[in-house]
Amino acid sequence: MKVLMVCSGGMSSSMVVNAAKKEAEKEHFDLEIKSIGTGEFADEVKEGYALVLVAPQVRHRFPVFEELAKEVNVPIELIPPKSYSPLGGKDLLEQIKKHL
Repeated sequence: MKVLMVCSGGMSSSMVVNAAKKEAEKEHFDLEIKSIGTGEFADEVKEGYALVLVAPQVRHRFPVFEELAKEVNVPIELIPPKSYSPLGGKDLLEQIKKHL
């Protein structure tokens, strides 16, 4: 499953992305997940993603991201704060799997 994660600069989410990838590997779940900064979102969302996840620190921009995601028919969700940590990989993977 191809997932796009958007955060403030694209860097803080790297730990979260790695945690989700590790959980996916444990479960033999095919996950391709990429994190980007807000400035890259408008172009990147058009690249065939199955789901967009928005980091808690940019939730105030959710309506803008949602509008762009709807234009390309991609579901979008906020990441709960408890899932946005190196220890939240399992919860984040469960959130992703709901969109299969």
